[in-house]
Amino acid sequence: MNGGRYGVHLNRAQRSTLTAVARTVLPHLFEAGTDTYGIVQRIEDRLQGAPRHVTEDLAQAISFFGSRAGGLLVTGLPLRFARLSAARQSRVFTKWATSGIPIARTVHQALRRLILTTWYATDEGRRDIGIAPPLHTRSPLVDWEGPLASDRPSNLEVVATAVTREGLTPRSNPRVGPIPSGVVSPESVSGDMALTADVVVIGSGAGGAVAAARFAEAGREVVVLEEGEYLQASDFSEQEGEMVPRLFAEQALRATMDASVSLLQGSCVGGGTTVNWMLMLRPSEDVLDEWAVKFHLHDLELNPHLDRVGDEVHAGLAPEEAHSPSNKAILRGARALGWRARGAMINARGCVRAGTCSLGCRYDAKQGALLTYLPRALNSRARLFTGATVDGIDILERDQPSRSRTPPRKQVRAVVRDRSGTMRCRLTVDAPVVVLAAGAVGTPVILQRSGLGGGGVGQFLRLHPTTGVMGRYDEEIYPAAGIPQTALCDEFVRRDDHGYGFWIECPAFLPAIASAALQGFGADHRELMKHLRHTVPFIILARDGSGTDASMGSVRLDGRGRVWIRHRLTPADRENVSRGIEAGARLHLAAGAREVVSLHTPVVRATDESGLRAIRDASVAPNRVALFSAHLNGTCRLGVKPAASGCTPTGERHGVRGLYVMDGSLLPTAPGVNPQWTIMALASLLSTRAVES
Repeated sequence: MNGGRYGVHLNRAQRSTLTAVARTVLPHLFEAGTDTYGIVQRIEDRLQGAPRHVTEDLAQAISFFGSRAGGLLVTGLPLRFARLSAARQSRVFTKWATSGIPIARTVHQALRRLILTTWYATDEGRRDIGIAPPLHTRSPLVDWEGPLASDRPSNLEVVATAVTREGLTPRSNPRVGPIPSGVVSPESVSGDMALTADVVVIGSGAGGAVAAARFAEAGREVVVLEEGEYLQASDFSEQEGEMVPRLFAEQALRATMDASVSLLQGSCVGGGTTVNWMLMLRPSEDVLDEWAVKFHLHDLELNPHLDRVGDEVHAGLAPEEAHSPSNKAILRGARALGWRARGAMINARGCVRAGTCSLGCRYDAKQGALLTYLPRALNSRARLFTGATVDGIDILERDQPSRSRTPPRKQVRAVVRDRSGTMRCRLTVDAPVVVLAAGAVGTPVILQRSGLGGGGVGQFLRLHPTTGVMGRYDEEIYPAAGIPQTALCDEFVRRDDHGYGFWIECPAFLPAIASAALQGFGADHRELMKHLRHTVPFIILARDGSGTDASMGSVRLDGRGRVWIRHRLTPADRENVSRGIEAGARLHLAAGAREVVSLHTPVVRATDESGLRAIRDASVAPNRVALFSAHLNGTCRLGVKPAASGCTPTGERHGVRGLYVMDGSLLPTAPGVNPQWTIMALASLLSTRAVES
């Protein structure tokens, strides 16, 4: 293998194996005896564009899967996969899926997801299962997409109004224009640069953007360094194949080291606030009390900042008439069962219910950092460098707190690269205050790379491990459209003896992510995808860490510079996940679903009580059930004990004055709600205090 920073080339044997696996996973593409749509080349092109360490792992997985040694280990026969008959290849691939050997299940899932998500992100893949082109290219097709057909203002202008369903036209011309003043693109720089500032903010997501705005509006000179791209409305094409690589970390191929949990993190200007589903949930008083008592955070006065942030991002309750059929199913099923469920708040103004929130908002409706805090920071003369990867932070002078209130000077080292990976310049920024807001993976890695790790840095990773239950309904649901997550069921948020549990939401269900979530391959998997227009996706999110304060997950930088992410569930977590799957299935049946399909391998189906018991009892061991998470927290958590936390209650790294963390890695435990609002409020509180100190 060879290749540059962003990929590897497959050799002949690997390509032969990949072709055979693709034929097994998507046999209908090879019915004519050839690769009709060039799916293998599309996968190779994707590998060329992905980060090198990701593609090296996948290339090694392909080699191992196709080798005699791999065949011998899993099947007991030393046979190369590519030389087997089609029928035998299918049987062998199934054996890898259900093997008692964890690495075999890991390889199976990695290859299956790679192939399926590549195909179903294409126009041909969408058409094959009846999913329409993006909304901005057509008129609304169903009642739950497009502006509301109402002539009265909706609640807090959350949803756009129009007299006719064709009222989308005015919003089909998104914001187009030059990059705002203060945004420095990679193409505009060359040669090494050395800057000074009052504050350097690393990351522009939920925490970093809020911190940048607070410091800049207080008169501080702020430089923001963001690894991802700056994208505006016209850039958001609503196409998974184009947008996912540009918006998500590692092209959305990031996962725990055993591939048992897929990790979805924004990697663009605005971070997770650009790609999330807009749900705004406040942390419960029980969780805040737990943080105060267990972690000595009695001065963490979040509520005023939760109120302030809610106003600034225009959080409002979605009107009842805006609920999609998927969200109505949550409310209907809960009502039938007597469970607690409610409508939810989202941060939107003028939403047109396109359903493509995870691909960026083409309509400038989502009130994420891109449209709220970052413009405020830029208007106060902050500078935002995009394509800037931080190599490390150097402490330039010794801390002498007795002589000066000014923290010791620091230097942030970064490399600026364009989209092709070409280095444009080396950038250094000297400042007394540095705010790390690179997320629960990026922040501990930068600290470790800078020799500032140790203690709780990189430990105590919490994920809100998430799985799903799919309900098949007689009526058309079309889950690729509508506002995601306008309703939730929180009947079981404190289910177990430790006060931990799960809650149920309903996301948008775009084809590529749906293909990865739905288990299986071949004709059976295609049949599930063919019913996507009649499928409601419920997701079950567990508050992990139940029953322990031990570190159940970690982010570690090894001696070669490779990042390893580990996570495992406690026994209580496993019980909550299993009970959550059962509850989601029961909720579907109560809402009128004809059949429920789990994300286990093999798939478990339910139409009655016996099926519900089978779903509850199915294994949730690694790669036995699809798990993912978009909520990564805890790897530099707040606390008073350096050995068990990353930062002091002020948000400063233990022992380093003026080096703050202001992102999800600060959260002492999993918050038990979607964390966007909590992270923003925490950054608001800590940055305001830092300004005033």
